[in-house]
Amino acid sequence: MDTYLPRRLGAAAALVVAAALSAACTAAQSASPEPATSTPDVVEKPTSSARPKPERRPYTISFGGDVHFEGVLRSRLDANPRTALGPIAKVLSRSDIAMVNLETAITTGGTPAPGKQFTFRAPSSALTALKAAGVDVASMANNHGMDYMESGLTDSLAAIRRARFPVVGVGATEAQAYKPWRTTVNGNRIAVIGATQVLDAEFIQPWTALGAKGGLASAKREDRLIQEVRRARRTSDTVIVHLHWGTELQKCPNEAQLALAPKLVAAGADVIVGGHAHILLGGGYLKNAYVNYGMGNFVFYNWGPQTGRTGVLTLTIQGRKVLKEQWTPATIQGGVPVPLTGVARQQALTDWKALRGCTGLSTRPGSATES
Repeated sequence: MDTYLPRRLGAAAALVVAAALSAACTAAQSASPEPATSTPDVVEKPTSSARPKPERRPYTISFGGDVHFEGVLRSRLDANPRTALGPIAKVLSRSDIAMVNLETAITTGGTPAPGKQFTFRAPSSALTALKAAGVDVASMANNHGMDYMESGLTDSLAAIRRARFPVVGVGATEAQAYKPWRTTVNGNRIAVIGATQVLDAEFIQPWTALGAKGGLASAKREDRLIQEVRRARRTSDTVIVHLHWGTELQKCPNEAQLALAPKLVAAGADVIVGGHAHILLGGGYLKNAYVNYGMGNFVFYNWGPQTGRTGVLTLTIQGRKVLKEQWTPATIQGGVPVPLTGVARQQALTDWKALRGCTGLSTRPGSATES
């Protein structure tokens, strides 16, 4: 404590005044339990340093079906990757997130899988094409993801790293293959998992990621997939499972699809979307989750009117609630989807809604399933 004493006081008087001031200060401190800097008018906020949790707002995610770059599509890719997906890019780019099934190995070398009738591969510019079209994430968990075997897998993973493009359902280890892609949009923590229920019998073992062995995330290992969904549920607002499933050219979901979907919903999946059949299948609600059994071909060479029917499924989601479904119908022309207009669009919408009839899915969340 600094004390100012007038110079004219004598030394003895100064000592007396100083002693008195010191005693008064000590008494004042003893009388108050609070520090000298405290004031009764100040109320401290116990969580003043914690920021409020951001409020979740709805977001949109769009899905397209199977994509490869064979035939005429390879010519488009080589000519200009940034326009390779054609006019459908405008539809994909409008959503907060867009996703497709990348049904090809990303390699220019390697050895084709022995005995396979169709093997697909594409250069790394395929990833450039997807990004340029507004695609944010793709799954390679399908029956063509390792068409060029282990060396093709190595090339694919290297291309993915270089491009810094998110791809699920494939990895250098089991953990990487089943690991979800995570992002946050409008306060919603989103996890996307990719897996395939379709693998040729002779490739189930060599193509399935297991332990330290790289490969694809297999939905044939139901317990492993369900474990990953449960894990994602604990730290996510929306859990999305992208599956390669179904029977080629079969218009209704098969027994394996109908058995797996309820298990994934019970484990915590909010959205299940996939394809493989080369044609469109129906979609709707299973309890409160949204399921689509078949997205059909998308960027794909086409050999008939049924396999050329395609489109973009856009869901509006907030947390665990799928608030809205929207179908943008298209037809494959020259390998790429071209959105329909006018009367053709209205007929395609009617046809797409009718596909729900044999799925057992509902038009509304929480409703009883429909026959």
